[in-house]
Amino acid sequence: EVQLVASGGGLVQAGGSLRLSCAASGFTFDDYTIGWFRRAPGKEREGVSCLSSKDGSTYYADSVKGRFTISSDNAKNTVYLQMNDLKPEDTAVYYCAAGLRWAIIRGTGLGYRYWGQGTQVTISS
Repeated sequence: EVQLVASGGGLVQAGGSLRLSCAASGFTFDDYTIGWFRRAPGKEREGVSCLSSKDGSTYYADSVKGRFTISSDNAKNTVYLQMNDLKPEDTAVYYCAAGLRWAIIRGTGLGYRYWGQGTQVTISS
């Protein structure tokens, strides 16, 4: 059974930090890119970041470059999203998803096969 379990969300003040985790199971981790997405109320889903565990290549949306860092612990089949200098506009439900490395289109949700449940991130001003 494929599972993607996202955790680590919470309520922090602007300027604070959070680390999200996405624990994956049920598929060959190295064959997949893990992406983080977010959806804020009234807005479309946004591709925030993604990482290919096979070669370590990453992608960041312009809105989070320099503030967010994606990383993985391949031994644990877990991808992390370290979020620093958080802003109120980062408030959203954050989701992780997995797609075959050669099938996904970075910055979009296209090609992602598996989706986890969301974790709420709320940034107060």
